[in-house]
This record gives sequence, structure tokens and C-alpha cells, in this order.
Amino acid sequence: MTDPFAHDKQVAAVASAQFVEDGMSVGLGTGSTVAFLLPALAERRLKNLRCVSTSPATSALARKLGLRVDTFSGTDGVAHLDIAIDGADEVADSGWLVKGGGAAHTREKAVAAAADRFVVVVSGNKAVDRLTPPVPLELAQFGLASTLRRLGGVRLRDVPISPDGGVIADYMTPFDDPAELADRLANTVGVVEHGLFPPSMVSDVVIASGDRVETRTLR
Repeated sequence: MTDPFAHDKQVAAVASAQFVEDGMSVGLGTGSTVAFLLPALAERRLKNLRCVSTSPATSALARKLGLRVDTFSGTDGVAHLDIAIDGADEVADSGWLVKGGGAAHTREKAVAAAADRFVVVVSGNKAVDRLTPPVPLELAQFGLASTLRRLGGVRLRDVPISPDGGVIADYMTPFDDPAELADRLANTVGVVEHGLFPPSMVSDVVIASGDRVETRTLR
């Protein structure tokens, strides 16, 4: 099916590429919005970019477009990023995000945490008053049945395990306070990572509706 919001994603992605300056180390996310970002970055012909990515697919496309991709794994991996750019499943007015529809939220959060500036790029339909389920989860395989019992309200996805060996699932119970839920999930043994990203992690949100671009600066 044709993505009805593809144009909006492309407009937002092209706008976000202007945040990147030559010589930066750049974190690249996963998904359809980032797929629009990569050509926009390549077209700028910045010769001294160092990129890391959250998925093999992003790495492959970036290299194909001539972008340098370094490793983010192991003790020899890139330790600091100037900027990270990624999409989101939902962006609330409060600045909280839900990410992980593509099952890469653990790596996406690690990349965002390593960056001085985390820019989130979305089409206008992703901007919401408040967050709603599903909230993506990555769960340890060891003790999985016990983890699911303690969490409650979780649905396993019929997808391969993550690149890091985790089971992908979604927390499906409605919630009012994302901070409270994020704390509960983070403190549940067996949860590798969850898809709630706090406003303190986000610097800017770029939202496109048609050809109109709005940039919200959070910090």
C-alpha cells in the first residue's frame, strides 16, 4: 500500500537534514522517515560525517548512498554523537515519545542517549495530545513467561528476535502517566528496554503536514 503520509515524512526528513554540519558524528534511526533522511544527507555532500545506525538496513542504505558508517558496538565503537535523528510512532504535546514500531527501540534509545542533540522527525498524524498503546518492549528470552506474568497486558509480536537477541512485544494496557509507566517497565526484571522516550532526551521535534514544517524545541 502507498503510505498516505510519505510526502509529509519526506518534507520533515529533508528539513531535519539541515541540522547536520560537516564534521559531525550522526546517529541514524530506523524506518520509513529515516529512509527519506539518508538521501537528503547524501545530497548535502558533507565530506567528514561519521554515522552510526540502529539497524543493518539503515547501514546498508547509508553506505549505498556514500555515507560513512562506523560501528556502535563493542569497546571500540563510537562513544559520542553530536546529533541523532529518528522518527517516532507518537509524539505527545508533553514531549514524551513512543518509538519501536520497527522493533529497534533498544538500539534507538542507546543512540539517542549518546547524542548531544536528539532530533525527532514525524508526519503531522504522529503528533497527539497524549500517548496511547501499544508501547513496544524488548524482553529477555530467559524467564520470559515470568516476565509476561508480572507485566500483564503484553502481546508478543510474531517477528524475529532483535539483533541483540531480545523478544519483541507490545504493552497494550491504556495508561495516563507515561513517566509512571516508564518507571514501572524500567524496573521490571526481564524488560531489556521499552519504547517510551522522555522529553529530557529530546532536543527538537520536526513535524510536517503537507509542505508546512513546524519545529518544536524542547531543550
